[in-house]
Amino acid sequence: MADKVSIVKCDDYSRSKECVMEALSMIGGLKSIISEGDRVLLKPNVLAAREPEDAVTTHPSIVAAMCELVKDAGGIPVIGDGAGITKPGATAHAFRVSGIEDVAKSQGVRLLNFQTEGYTEMEVPDAMHFSTLHISKAIKDADVIISLPKMKTHELTYYTGAVKNMFGVLPLKTRKEMHLLGDRKLFGEAVADLYSIAKPHLAVMDAVLGMEGNGPSHGTPIKSGVIMASYDCVSLDVIASGIMGVEPMNVPTTVAALEHGFGNSDPEVIGIDPKAVTKKYQPSSGGILFNLPPFIIRFFGKQFEMKPKINTSKCVLCGACSMNCSVKAIDEVGDHLEINKDKCIMCYCCRELCPANAVDIDMSFVAKIITTIKR
Repeated sequence: MADKVSIVKCDDYSRSKECVMEALSMIGGLKSIISEGDRVLLKPNVLAAREPEDAVTTHPSIVAAMCELVKDAGGIPVIGDGAGITKPGATAHAFRVSGIEDVAKSQGVRLLNFQTEGYTEMEVPDAMHFSTLHISKAIKDADVIISLPKMKTHELTYYTGAVKNMFGVLPLKTRKEMHLLGDRKLFGEAVADLYSIAKPHLAVMDAVLGMEGNGPSHGTPIKSGVIMASYDCVSLDVIASGIMGVEPMNVPTTVAALEHGFGNSDPEVIGIDPKAVTKKYQPSSGGILFNLPPFIIRFFGKQFEMKPKINTSKCVLCGACSMNCSVKAIDEVGDHLEINKDKCIMCYCCRELCPANAVDIDMSFVAKIITTIKR
């Protein structure tokens, strides 16, 4: 059954590959979803530039194990993600610090930075909030998608796992729009819209070292000592959230996905009994932002802007930015290039690829204050 969830004990990352193999064998293995020559996108959680021991990102040993196992199954693995930081260069930096870049090099695997790979617009059938979404081209280019989430608490969704992990395929503008819905339930429904068009074929969860408290990036590492796998992300999230002491039907992304017709609220578990590894995670405080009324969240959220702007004094009119802009938001106006702010999806591709370093970041007053504080 596609909704089976396997749980394997894994006390140390030195055993990652053997534990991942065991978890996969319990549900049917990789050859049931991978054919010879398939391009297989491995989507870890590379939220921010943090060391593996901080438990913010998927551990590199899990990613390395999956690269090897995909190759053994006849597939061609690629690794890809887009960091959740509103800053140019954030994804590349996160790949380096998290150890994922080293994995790609050692495995001879392509590393896809969703910010520079480009985005494609897709229609969302039976949408709850977003009838169309721009998602990374890597999703459409892949024959098989495998989500490699980290088990963590989350200030907005209480728990984040296999379904929410696909949030990284969106450009930053869309992520902001979803957050500005200002309501946990509505946000969960928006993520379900995304999941309906970016649905992985498999999820392998890193729950060896999870995160409790103010996740997904400011919490505390906590050892759960397990690796989990399922062909169904929603079913995996139901079991994983329960293991960390979160009622699955309180998780907005899980509830919305189930209402959308995905997953199983009572999946079959193979391997270790979830009760044997259940450990109550300290919940997130919810963060200052999400304890405010939705209209206040929307107001202040709209004041935070970091948009690319072409510095005409440096621009050499090579056209690299306009040729690579997924949404064709860069126009020639007179003798210079301009970015159409209404069309821009804030992927920062123009800045990343400009050979003359002629794309600056135009920050709102609120953004300047917040970025100064973060320094």
